[in-house]
Amino acid sequence: MIFFLSLHQLENNELKMPKFYDKVNVLRKPEWLKIRLQSNEESAEVERIVKEHSLHTICSSGLCPNKAECWRRRTATFMILGDVCTRGCKFCATQTGRPLAPDVSEPEKVAESVRLMGLRHVVVTSVTRDDLSDGGAQHWARVVEAIRKENPDATIELLIPDLDAREDLIEVVLASKPDIVGHNIETVERLTPLVRSRAKYRTSLRTLEIISQSGAVAKSGLMVGLGESDDEVLQTLRDLREVGVEIVTLGQYLRPSLEHYPVAAYITPEKFDWYRLQALDMGFSYCASAPMVRSSYLADAALESVKRRTAEK
Repeated sequence: MIFFLSLHQLENNELKMPKFYDKVNVLRKPEWLKIRLQSNEESAEVERIVKEHSLHTICSSGLCPNKAECWRRRTATFMILGDVCTRGCKFCATQTGRPLAPDVSEPEKVAESVRLMGLRHVVVTSVTRDDLSDGGAQHWARVVEAIRKENPDATIELLIPDLDAREDLIEVVLASKPDIVGHNIETVERLTPLVRSRAKYRTSLRTLEIISQSGAVAKSGLMVGLGESDDEVLQTLRDLREVGVEIVTLGQYLRPSLEHYPVAAYITPEKFDWYRLQALDMGFSYCASAPMVRSSYLADAALESVKRRTAEK
């Protein structure tokens, strides 16, 4: 893997980890984290559609362990605004560097791909674009509008960057009326400066609060296994619930390469079950918590759960 550093990061010495800095001390993965990667006609068809339309997916660029399963189910999470991020988080496999200008035809390409795949629930994410004056907010809105026009019956879920918690920019995205809007808190407050680039814990909370106050369904996710304590995980869940987050996901951090932040521990499935019960007790409408859970995994199930809870009220 080639890991690109931005000029800003080099000048400010943000990435201080030497290459292969703990090559000798690598934790062995437990059996519950070993998966069989296999493909079939459905996953091959999804890959063909993605390539034909020159689209990016977080399934591939993020090295998602669920890629084969989701693509067999003819689902994919589209990644818009290119595949190069302006931030260099130490847990993420996405390239860091200077991105190209946004593809103005991308909204229509995504919408057409959704139609060809026959998706009922669409998930869209993006790299962070601090180089754009609006952080890509207008492009986000155009993507949602194009999907709605071409696929009126599909529900749409977004996983947006923090947009620096600027209410004016977040409102541009929200005005396009997505069904779920997520932003990942990623980790506990203490570890945020160590593993996230430029992002701040309180900024992420404010972004989620703006989403929730708008009336949209707010969603967030965090990784465990980075060295956090149980108390810190529970405090993060309480913080998320306090700002109005309805859906939360917890999954095991898996190190993309030896150049990335090390895994401190592999969390057992039993502990993930405990986290899920704690989250539900706090009032979350839906919590997916398991080693291989990622923020967009089986995302349509979360939306159905929120709808049922809303109907019951």
